[in-house]
Amino acid sequence: MMTVPSFAHGDRLTRRDLEAITDERHRYELVDGTLLVSPSPRPLHQRVVARLLAALSPVCPADCEVLPAPVDVVLDEFTVMIPDVVVGRRETFTERALVGVPVLAVEVVSPSSRYIDRHLKPARLAAAGCPFYWVIEPNEPTLSCFRLEGTEYVLDAEVTGDEIAHLEVPYRLDLSPADLVSSY
Repeated sequence: MMTVPSFAHGDRLTRRDLEAITDERHRYELVDGTLLVSPSPRPLHQRVVARLLAALSPVCPADCEVLPAPVDVVLDEFTVMIPDVVVGRRETFTERALVGVPVLAVEVVSPSSRYIDRHLKPARLAAAGCPFYWVIEPNEPTLSCFRLEGTEYVLDAEVTGDEIAHLEVPYRLDLSPADLVSSY
């Protein structure tokens, strides 16, 4: 039986509270103790994730690993996020989660997640020190690659449609948003 425990209004939730949720039909995340609930992703969203995994995996160094959601990224006791794709150092993965700061977090934007993916998640990841954050808008399609400079993300590359991003960091890689959404 799937359950979502009830919590007292106004309480800040913790990582332990999140682990008590057994409903696997939705994605549950915590940001500063606030519960975020997302519906399951659509086929276009998952196609982008699959294409991105296929592109990142061959260039990922041996000390890192590329994984698709759902993988919890535990930034602190009150913030547990699930990027659509995460690259982390192997030593930061436990049996249950990536504990600490990822090398790269990628979000594929859905209409219901636009604000979270464009504002909330990058703010928390930047504060935690995640060096790279990418956002993919599948309907346009657009790829925006950010790198951490100081305490904020700056745009490193942005391409639309058939344009190709020639990336050097975090790994040498050429990516086209059109290829990520193509149903070929």
